[in-house]
Amino acid sequence: MPKNKKVITSPNDHRKYRNITLENGLSVLLVEDLQSTEAAASMAVAVGHFDDPVARPGMAHFLEHMLFLGTEKFPDSGEYSAFINQHGGSNNAWTGTEHTNFFYSINAAQFEASLDRFSQFFIAPLFDVALVDRERHAIESEFSMKLKDDIRRVYHVQKETVNPAHPFSNFSVGNLETLAGEQQNLREELIAFYNEKYSANIMTLCIVAPTSLDDLAKLAHTYFAAITHHPEPTQYPDTPIYLAEQLQAKINIVPLKEQRRIAITFALPALERFYKRKPLTFISHLLGYEGKGSLLSYLKERGLANNLSAGGGVNGYNFKDYNISIQLTDLGLNKLKDVIDCTFEYITLIRETGLSDWRYKERAALLKVAFQYQEQVKALDLASHLSINMHHYDVEDVVFGDYRMDGLDVIETQQLLAMMTPTNMRLQLIAPELETDKQAAWYHSPYQIRKIATEDITRWLAPKVRSELTLPSPNPFIIDHCVARTDKSNGPVPLVVSQEPGYRIWHKKDDEFNVPKGHLYLSLDSAQAAASPKHAALTRLYVEMLLDYLTEYTYQAEVAGLSYNIYPHQGGITLHLTGFSGKQEALLSLVIEKARERKFTQNRFELIKKQILRSWYNHTQAKPISQLFTSLTVTLQKRSFEPARMAELLEEITLEDLHAHVKSFYEKIHLEGLVYGDWLESEAKALGCKLNRILSLVTSPSSESSRELIDLSNKGTLLREVSASHQDSGIIVYYQSDTATPENMALFSLLNHTMSSTFFHELRTQKQLGYMVGTGYLPLNRYPGIIFYIQSPNSGPQVLLQAIDEFIADFTYAILQITNEQWESTKTGLVNQVMEHDANLKTRSQRYWSSIGNKDYAFNQRENVVEQIKTLTRSDLIKFIMKKMRTKHCDRLVLFSTGESHQDQAQLKSDNMILDLRAFKLKAEQFDY
Repeated sequence: MPKNKKVITSPNDHRKYRNITLENGLSVLLVEDLQSTEAAASMAVAVGHFDDPVARPGMAHFLEHMLFLGTEKFPDSGEYSAFINQHGGSNNAWTGTEHTNFFYSINAAQFEASLDRFSQFFIAPLFDVALVDRERHAIESEFSMKLKDDIRRVYHVQKETVNPAHPFSNFSVGNLETLAGEQQNLREELIAFYNEKYSANIMTLCIVAPTSLDDLAKLAHTYFAAITHHPEPTQYPDTPIYLAEQLQAKINIVPLKEQRRIAITFALPALERFYKRKPLTFISHLLGYEGKGSLLSYLKERGLANNLSAGGGVNGYNFKDYNISIQLTDLGLNKLKDVIDCTFEYITLIRETGLSDWRYKERAALLKVAFQYQEQVKALDLASHLSINMHHYDVEDVVFGDYRMDGLDVIETQQLLAMMTPTNMRLQLIAPELETDKQAAWYHSPYQIRKIATEDITRWLAPKVRSELTLPSPNPFIIDHCVARTDKSNGPVPLVVSQEPGYRIWHKKDDEFNVPKGHLYLSLDSAQAAASPKHAALTRLYVEMLLDYLTEYTYQAEVAGLSYNIYPHQGGITLHLTGFSGKQEALLSLVIEKARERKFTQNRFELIKKQILRSWYNHTQAKPISQLFTSLTVTLQKRSFEPARMAELLEEITLEDLHAHVKSFYEKIHLEGLVYGDWLESEAKALGCKLNRILSLVTSPSSESSRELIDLSNKGTLLREVSASHQDSGIIVYYQSDTATPENMALFSLLNHTMSSTFFHELRTQKQLGYMVGTGYLPLNRYPGIIFYIQSPNSGPQVLLQAIDEFIADFTYAILQITNEQWESTKTGLVNQVMEHDANLKTRSQRYWSSIGNKDYAFNQRENVVEQIKTLTRSDLIKFIMKKMRTKHCDRLVLFSTGESHQDQAQLKSDNMILDLRAFKLKAEQFDY
């Protein structure tokens, strides 16, 4: 990386950047952020599964795992993660096709000590032979966890049907089979792989901290200069990803979940050299248009499709798959050739009339404004993202490269469009009813591959564009230039600026982030929203119908940087708008106008209903741990219901039922709103009055809906079994606070903070119980709680519960081993986490809205919790564990699923089982909220 090139930054970015190259060839990006209280580092290594030895699929991934397990300077296998966690940070890593990325964040005061530990991954890792077998079992658990993941199953069919000489074709994750053999031999292969592949000159490091650039440069030299440098660059084979006979092919794949989708894939060359003009981004902008006359709009009108995305697809050193992915209806599957006809017609329309300079400039203007008013992100996200960008962009563009669109090159764009033809295409069709005759290795996905009929190829080569298909008209929502207003805030926290029986509007003018944007939250509570499973199903149906109906009218606003979401909750529905404040009211008016029209057609009703049913029925195919987390809220929240139960009721619901529900929903509603950002108080008040007029809030006021929570007090250990179709078992153990006081919030959050890394290390790394292992601080309806969870390919629920109980029983002794200095440092780490400065307008607005939802109307709950944390002693925590978690009859909820692999193991049984969930929820004591 050349030295001293100035990094192009947003005018709204207060950070300072500098790139340097160490003598060993390591490229380093230094980021000085004096406003941050945390620091972060990320190392991106240009080594991925494409580099795996032929005889060792998964070696790069295995190496990623082993680097966390001790170095010569810091030999304890759990020390790194424990240190990061103790000081309020987090860490992770991933292995991709051509890169591996390691990253972490930590309280800034401990940054140098953390760099000392992190850098040793790349200087002197131990590769302890005693941990080799344990960690390959962790790889096996990770592999096993994804065996029923349709994304992974489809991806592997793609790998199996490309050129076998291309590295993309190889199995990438690894498992016990590919990592088999004597531990010592595998360790020696691992060391050889590491020594050959991991070299400073193919690494990029980004460090972010509230430290001067000069001091950051010294830290980089001090801790990373010792990484070795091998001058031999990695050479991937110069072979195409597809052989000629693998194009013009149709691949049928049968998924586990109920879904119907076609991916139309075009084989393109690697596109990194085009990043400054982004011709493919421009093409995707036109193909992905969802307004009137668009490809998606046309297909939806005819009942052929529900969704479309353009531009995704795998890519690598010499290829780019360009995907047009279309979610099909049943009719769309039956009329697949019509869907593909329309797709090629729209591509032809773009090729013939779409490459106008004004269209390109419109898309470029959107990116320009987004960059100009770029909001800050967390140090961890910034470091990870930029370290990867350093591999793809020129030095000056590591920040700007994602936004850069220098001008339309018509010839270049036409060349790419010329490759989007049926002769350079593969079709990947995914549906349960398809014919198959093969089974993919590793993930056992049923599939079939056939050549596309010559007559279809011929027809798609000469499409006749139907008149209903049109390109986007000029976008009225685009803002060329705007400036955040300098008016000061009306106070340090939001204040109520408009209130009547039936509604309340909070407002705060932002005077910190200096962006002309705003966030608008409106929660509409109705007693009809979730009064029963049927009411909840109707509310979900209403929200999905509304979102579907609005798409055509609001798509251009979303493209222009305005966005909205509508989602149901325990008390009603919430509308969240975000984007440039100058156009937000126009978007809100449009959304409300169209929402009041409610022109729901029978055709769209049937299709959206089927989509929701598919989603709810597919939940039974989700990972056990995902199903258990859903079951936790369903079990404890009175107004949350099982997806399967709502699906049963939705089957019988008619369009007339929906209209009747919507009418009753709005008869009595309560509105709570937050207006935050570049909004003046007078504008917020006027908005409140406008909403009152539109929704008739005062003439038919209602109070806020209750959100009752089951009280677990005096219930002992409650067990509930959840049926999950998976080979792994899963378990969740949840302890609930009996009060929603700052003291108990402090105790539960400190307990989780103290336990989490030790629990992970002991039960995942040492006992090898599974890949998904952890604890979490989990408040429900304001009441704090702590959760322990495991998904295991190795052990059934009884063994998992015993392991969790043993850990809790022994943890009091671990607390006694903590020194006073470590204890204070642990508390400081948690305090810094709780009081972490909001990085941007979005996180600040989320915190304010969460406070309003939690009835923290003084917006000082976190300060109160922090004061309690500071006073807690080790003795307090031990007493809390002994009283709440170690007694024989402690109150807790245990949710579990028994995996297909563990049916012959001893089953988890109890006299205190929840066998009838509805009866349990009706009888149980509740916290009212």
